[in-house]
Amino acid sequence: MYNSDKRKNRRYSSIARAKLAGVSFGEALLKDISVTGACIEYTMHLDIEAKSRYTLEIIPEEVSSIRPFLLTVECKWIRQAGYSCDAGFDIIKSPKGKAFENYVDYLDWRSNQN
Repeated sequence: MYNSDKRKNRRYSSIARAKLAGVSFGEALLKDISVTGACIEYTMHLDIEAKSRYTLEIIPEEVSSIRPFLLTVECKWIRQAGYSCDAGFDIIKSPKGKAFENYVDYLDWRSNQN
């Protein structure tokens, strides 16, 4: 499924894990992703800043058969709530774009199977 808001590109729900390089030792859940943006959820407070760039590692679910890949992202917003945090990012680039493209294609295929 995808968010039905007024985004330019379709967002796909995900159950992948994610890591922000150099920011936290824990892992996050990749809540959703599109070709231009992503949203992650951490179960801890994150010390990140809007308009700053980060490296985001995506670890797709095993059933997808897609290897982990990196994205260069820019933080657009942060929502802290107690001990958890959601953050939205614009995707700036994907150094190894094929795995990223394959993952979005996989999520599109999966969303059309239901």
